[in-house]
Amino acid sequence: MTANASPEDGSPTTAARPWVIKIGGSLSDWHRLGTWLDLIARPGHLHPVVIVPGGGPFADAVRDAQDNWRFDDRLAHRMALLAMEQFGLMLHGICPTLQTAATRERLRSLIRARMPAVWLPSAMALDQPEIAESWDVTSDSLAAWLAVELDAAALVLVKSGPCPCAATDAASLARDGLVDAAFPLWRARFAGESWCIHRDDHPLLEDALAGRGSPGCPLLRSPELEARPGVRA
Repeated sequence: MTANASPEDGSPTTAARPWVIKIGGSLSDWHRLGTWLDLIARPGHLHPVVIVPGGGPFADAVRDAQDNWRFDDRLAHRMALLAMEQFGLMLHGICPTLQTAATRERLRSLIRARMPAVWLPSAMALDQPEIAESWDVTSDSLAAWLAVELDAAALVLVKSGPCPCAATDAASLARDGLVDAAFPLWRARFAGESWCIHRDDHPLLEDALAGRGSPGCPLLRSPELEARPGVRA
């Protein structure tokens, strides 16, 4: 990768921009979760790293409660953000080197210091008019939203389910249920590179963070969405 601009003009280089890595909640009880966290927390990566936690069993509890009590999606969305925070705090508990961050200022400070961060989403994502308060938006879309907010260099989705073995567009993944329904639009708005990686393929991410190769299957923008107003090319 080449730099966006020279250091002399004050603009950040590509290597100074973060990678946003979504750790799926389905990894919450996987015996090698610590391997992923230790890898991400290791110093010396080419890019700073921000983890977006999935909801995992905490989001499942929200779904179960909504099914039982029939409260509305707006409230369930707020509870789901807190579910992501619980999983994020769990990740910090497993690997204390990962620093928690709830605000843009905290995230940018950690990125500048090249310290690995775990995003706690409620403070930034709650009541944002562009984020639908429904189950169409899960941690996949929120990871893409954060990647846009941070002007990230790349977005990586770590999944337990099968990832495509070749480049595919985000809309195809949404139709197959591998990402949430809103993700294709957010992928279209994100200007950086994006990949899906299976949880067993952590050596690919290790190489990619060192600047050697790409981490998994490229997730392409859906052509029909790029033409929409407000979508950044």
